[in-house]
This record gives sequence, structure tokens and C-alpha cells, in this order.
Amino acid sequence: MLVIKDLAVKFPSRFGDFTAIEDVDMVIRPGEIHGLVGESGAGKSTVGAAVIGLLSSPGYIAGGEISLGDTDLRTLTPSEAHAVRGDRISMIFQDPQTSLNPLMTIEDQLIETIQAHSDVTHAEALKRAVDLLEEIGIKDAAKRIKAYPHQFSGGMRQRVVIALAICTDPELIIADEPTTALDVAVQSQVLDLIKRLARDRDIAFMLITHDIGVIAQVADRVTVMRHGKVMESGETRQVLGAPEHPYTRALMDAVPPLDRRIDRFRVPEEAPIAGDGPTGNLAEDWLLEGQRSDLLGLKLTDLTVTFAAPRTSIFRKPDPYVALDNVSLTVRPGTIMGLVGESGSGKSTLAKAITGLVSPASGEMRLGDAELPYGKTRSRYHPSRQLIQMVFQDPYSSLNSRHRIGDILEEPLWFYGFVTERAERRRLAAAMLELVGMAPDAIDKYPHQFSGGQRQRIAVARALLARPRFLICDEPTSALDVSIQAEILNLLKDLQSTFGLTILFISHNLAVVRQMADDTAVLRAGRIEEVSSTENLYENPQADYTRSLLSLTPVMPKDWVARGS
Repeated sequence: MLVIKDLAVKFPSRFGDFTAIEDVDMVIRPGEIHGLVGESGAGKSTVGAAVIGLLSSPGYIAGGEISLGDTDLRTLTPSEAHAVRGDRISMIFQDPQTSLNPLMTIEDQLIETIQAHSDVTHAEALKRAVDLLEEIGIKDAAKRIKAYPHQFSGGMRQRVVIALAICTDPELIIADEPTTALDVAVQSQVLDLIKRLARDRDIAFMLITHDIGVIAQVADRVTVMRHGKVMESGETRQVLGAPEHPYTRALMDAVPPLDRRIDRFRVPEEAPIAGDGPTGNLAEDWLLEGQRSDLLGLKLTDLTVTFAAPRTSIFRKPDPYVALDNVSLTVRPGTIMGLVGESGSGKSTLAKAITGLVSPASGEMRLGDAELPYGKTRSRYHPSRQLIQMVFQDPYSSLNSRHRIGDILEEPLWFYGFVTERAERRRLAAAMLELVGMAPDAIDKYPHQFSGGQRQRIAVARALLARPRFLICDEPTSALDVSIQAEILNLLKDLQSTFGLTILFISHNLAVVRQMADDTAVLRAGRIEEVSSTENLYENPQADYTRSLLSLTPVMPKDWVARGS
């Protein structure tokens, strides 16, 4: 179906051509799911963009061959390439929210795509669109097709994107991180759909992902990339179960197991070491100096958060939407509490209530012995604003892109009055960068000059410069590949044990939560399903919902692990 030989892609710059990928070989057969894995910057998405003809300017294909069946994709004219794109090759992007037009209904978007590639009437296109939505598992498709993208959940939007990809009966679909932002339940549904489409429609898939568990679950073959080159390729069982290349083995070592707890994540040898610098001790001493003798825990009692529902009638006020329903939870001082649940369960709403970003309708929150005011009454100078800090999922959007790193890190120091002199703030910010494993010269750069893992380290440094006692980590590694994820999680473990932080760790990755958390709470539809010590919850789950989440988590088959260990 798809043959790639000696593919090379370059991006010109004033410093010369940057080689993004080189000497890439790959073969994908009809009905085959071919996984493409590697860390950020490995060139995975560049391969997909080169195949479909969507390389970002001024990138260009510098050499090699790309053939789809008997068609040489490199010799096509722009109009011929446009005809192939969408008709014979489709793409599924990572974020369905940005892939869909928010101003058009699902019906209009599907009909537009179908009619662009087929000579059919509006009625015929509508019937095909409804049939497609039913095929991909959207119930009551004839009615739901009238909705707008924002009226669907993340998993439902991803199903619509898949429907758009298959509505032209393509031969090849390039799926670029299609399940990264989805919880395990929705991820399982999307992966089952991809497997069914490959089997029933004989569609070839190029599945680009950093999730080794996903590859193990669905891919027939896998190619491992690093620094733009292919490290290893072959049948999935062989490559993942008995990896030959040292880099593949390092990736496998970094995958957190679901069936047991480990003391520490394995990381590549060249990974940065936290605190490994001449001024790293300065930041550590400063944090310990501000540490209070008592550890602070968190207690929530009957916490309820509601949001106003949209009004559909001028005669009747709709009932509010209940995001959290009488949630009671205790995070023990100096421990890590894991919080898991599917999308829409209320995990992020809980974090926002604690930090004062949303106001509960009722209930009580206590940090240590002090009551936490609701968000609308909590002053920006309230002590909890400093004691509670948050590390967000996307460090790029949580860091001001117009400010240098030094300005971003110095802000908590002057806002909370810790350091008055500019030179001392600068020195402490540089020391904090070293404490989290960054070079001190990063202080003069901008966020866009760093990788995702480096930006997340900077976000952690900024949170620490507020001298917090309670840290909320909201999906801090979900967008990172496994090797970078291992580095960040080791960093958080070290910081927690060194400085006695109490951490609320929110994630949909159950394997990661088992390695990080002392206790774990399971949230579903705004209610606590189960709370227990982590090991007891994973070994002996009491709630049916917890057992379902554990069973849906993609993992390496045990016999593969035995072969590769």
C-alpha cells in the first residue's frame, strides 16, 4: 500500500539546512496498522506530513521515494496531489477540537467533505454521513449530526474526525497521536474502532504515537525513530518483546508497569540530572529555609460545584449542571494522592476549586487547620495563593510566550515578597533551573526555544519559587513521550521527598498513578467511587468502575515483557 525508501526531509534556515529525517524506510500493507514511535523531535510527524504533502514551509523532501500503490507521490503536480489527499490518503490529528470547524455543524462538515471527493447529491451525501456516524458508534446519528463540535465530548469529537477521514474511502489513514488527550475508556473505544476499520475496510493505518501500550495493543508492525532516523523496525511482538537496539530497550525500560510498583523510573543515560549544577544547592537551601515544620494536608467535605446550564426557554430556568456532587476527600500531609477518572468526571474542576479558580456551591475545604475560602471570596493575597501551586498539562500555554524564562521565574519572588533585589532574584531563578535539571543559561531564552519536557521542568521551577506546601499536578506528563515522562516523574518524586510537599496528582494514565501515588481516589461523574491506598486499590479494587478502568488500560502483554526483560 505505502512504500517509503531513503526518505529525507530538510528545513532551510540562515544557518544552513536542518535535516529533520533521513534514510527512512517503511512499508505499510493493506489492512495493516503500522506504529511509528519515538521521543519528541524524532521526526514521526514529519514522516506523516511528507506522505500526505503537508510539510510546513520551507521544509522540502530532499531525497527518497514515496509510493502509494503504483502512484509515485513525489512526481504529482499540485492539483494531482490535492486529488490524492483526502481521496486516497486521509489524516486524523491529535486535537479534534482544532480539526473541526466550530462554526459548522457536523452535518455540514461531513457533507462538504463527501461532495468534494464524490459526485453525489446533497441527499445522498447526508445519508452516507449518517451511516458513517452510526458505523463509528455514535448513537441516534440522524439527530446528533445536527450538533456543533462543542456539543460533543472529546471522544465523540475524535469519532467525528475519524468519520471525516474515512468518508472518502481512503486507502491509507495517517493517525497522529489520535488518543493522547483521551482517558482510557474513550481511548479503548477509539482504538477498537481503528482496528475494526483496518479489518473490515482493509484500510492501512500509520499510527503515530508515543504510547508504547497503545502500539502493543493495536499495531501489527512498528518502526522506532530517533533524531530523524530509524532505529529498529519489524513485527510489534518482536520489536517490543525482544528489542535489539539500545534505544528501543531504553524506551521499553521507561514504560511504567501497571501490575507492580517500582521505586524509580528508568531514564536514558544522557537525561539531565536534577540539582546537578554548581548553584543547585542554593535553590535547595532556599526552599528548605522556607519550609514549615508541619506538613500540610487537605480535607474536602461534601464539596459541590455547579455550573449554569444554557437557557433553552424564556419561561423555565434550567437546572444547573452538577460538576462535583458532595465530594469528600482527605489528602494526608506529605503524601501524594492520585486522582483518576474519565474525561468529564470532575478532576480538573476539583483542582480549580482547591486553587480558588472556581467557587463551590457548598461544602468545606481545609488546608491544614485553616479553612480555604471559596474562589469568589479568596483574595489574591490570601496565604493559600502562595501555599497552593499548580503544574498544568500544557506547559507551553501556561508559560507567557512573550516573556523570557528569567522574568517568568522571578515573578513569584517579587509578588510574594521573598526577594527584593533584582540581582538576587536572578541568581535564585538560575539556581532553581539547575535544581530541576536545566542549564542556567536557559534564563535568557523564550518558552518556544525549549522542548515539551524542558518547558515542563521550567513550569515546575516556577511553582517551586512560590515556596508551596501543596502542589497540584494536572496531567503533567500526558503530552510527553515515555522517556521524557520518566524524567519529569522522577523529578517530582525527588522534590516531594526532599521538601515534604503534599501533592494531588491528576492523571488518566493508571500505570503512572500506581508508581507515583501513596493513595488513590477514583472519580466518576462528579462523585467519588472509591478511595484507598494505591496498592490496595490496584490489587483489590472494590468498585466495578475501577475494575473497568484497569481492564481498559493498554499494557504490554506479560509474555512480551518476559522476553524483553
